Amino acid sequence: MAKKTHKLSIWEVYKTSRPVWWITTAAPFVAGYLVVHPQVDDPAMLWIGTVYFAICYNLLMYGINDIFDYESDIRNPRKTGVLVKQKHLPLIGVILALNIPFWVYFVVVGGWPSTIWLVLMLFMVVAYSVKGLRFKEVPFLDSLTSSFHYTSPFIFGVLLSGGQYLWLPAWLAFFIWAMGNHALGAIQDIKPDREAGIASIATKLGAEKTIVFCLSAYIAAAVLPVLYYGWRGLLVTIVLLWYVLFMASAIPFRHRSDHVVFRRMWRMLTFMNYVAGGLISIYLLWLGATLR
Repeated sequence: MAKKTHKLSIWEVYKTSRPVWWITTAAPFVAGYLVVHPQVDDPAMLWIGTVYFAICYNLLMYGINDIFDYESDIRNPRKTGVLVKQKHLPLIGVILALNIPFWVYFVVVGGWPSTIWLVLMLFMVVAYSVKGLRFKEVPFLDSLTSSFHYTSPFIFGVLLSGGQYLWLPAWLAFFIWAMGNHALGAIQDIKPDREAGIASIATKLGAEKTIVFCLSAYIAAAVLPVLYYGWRGLLVTIVLLWYVLFMASAIPFRHRSDHVVFRRMWRMLTFMNYVAGGLISIYLLWLGATLR
């Protein structure tokens, strides 16, 4: 019989960081940085920030989540490959070893606005999962915090590069859209979460009202760019209307949170986010250059 080892492997660290989601936090940072400096005055800062938000930030976010979700994850049949408890402490060590040098760098090269924003980002990452806070188990605050995780790198990119114009309306639309994404993902976990006594926006509202929440978020996110930027925001609105139609397709299944359609929609969402994120990022960079 093969002897079990509790040594943390590089492969396990890699999987914990959720590489499929790296681009969802790295791309907003890059977009935020480049709308301020499209000519890339400091390529080292851009590359260091990109590496951090692609890999280390995600390892921090998902690693902490996996550690504090361990008890519920081992009871959730949808969760596979859960990291054993004996590897949690080594994982914390790796997380700190990889993140701290970047934090020091950002404080040294950035100003006080970017430093304060970074501290807020790190607090939200920790508060989402750790005992005593567990924002992820507070309905509505769970979606808000999760959205902040993915959208805040955009503002950090703007601040780190010394930008004064924060593109807040664009960020607000991004933020509301991300809240809709989180709520959609929570629908498929309504049954196991309720059985485990875990609260979420979806367990609070139920599938039908969560769908309404998602539709409202996607509609608001689609309308905001046109309201604030006029015709310049039209392309973003058109792209985001894709999500409105996508979410509307779930209405016939609103009374069946355990229906396979919600798992399929969650997988489809990854593809949609890659396409929509790429189109909007390119357009935002072009728009930023024209408004300079």
